Amino acid sequence: MRHQRKTVKLGRSQAHRDALLANQVISLIEHSRIKTTLAKARAVRPFAEKLVTIGRKNTLHARRLALSYLLHNKDAVRELFDTVAPRTAGRQGGYTRIIKLGNRNSDAAEMAFLEWVDHTPAAVEAPVSTEAAATAGA
Repeated sequence: MRHQRKTVKLGRSQAHRDALLANQVISLIEHSRIKTTLAKARAVRPFAEKLVTIGRKNTLHARRLALSYLLHNKDAVRELFDTVAPRTAGRQGGYTRIIKLGNRNSDAAEMAFLEWVDHTPAAVEAPVSTEAAATAGA
């Protein structure tokens, strides 16, 4: 019986799952926001938050731990320790948020954004042309 075993298997072997989670966290560190399925976002969230906690220690041992978890991606570890972890210095936890997006058209999988809480998305609005602004003001 699997009492109190909370590992989400995602239909993959352990090695494949570990690589998937590490790659998702690397993408999250690089882009500050990733679009993925809801199940994967829920599986990635604790892993990402543990890495931020490790990053806040900022010791050599912490860097080596993060390097081993992130598939020896030095750029992602540098970004984690230099930008992501210092931004979260005032928080006690809860560094990520999941925003549900609805179902994907092809297979109806639930999609979601996984992003850092302090992430501010760029303006998505299209620039207003002068002609449209003139008619709106009149």
